Amino acid sequence: MRAVPGARKSGCEGTADGRLKVRLAAPAVDNKANKALEDFVASALGMRRNRVRIVSGHTGRLKKLIVESDVEPSWGLLGTCGKGQPSTP
Repeated sequence: MRAVPGARKSGCEGTADGRLKVRLAAPAVDNKANKALEDFVASALGMRRNRVRIVSGHTGRLKKLIVESDVEPSWGLLGTCGKGQPSTP
């Protein structure tokens, strides 16, 4: 996943280099953008925030996340973010 902090509003922007690109309204300061990314992905998948966490890339734009769920998440919800689907103000 490619995270782009400091955007006007949070939302998916399709893919870049084979990775989902997510713009985040939070700044890349004091871990705010990382928390916003976890919140955004959890919200897009309809999950609680504590079920999504970043496992690598904490200080860079390229992130790897782990999603813990008892059932298979609707991954298509993330894939359609760039087409006007889940976004947060």
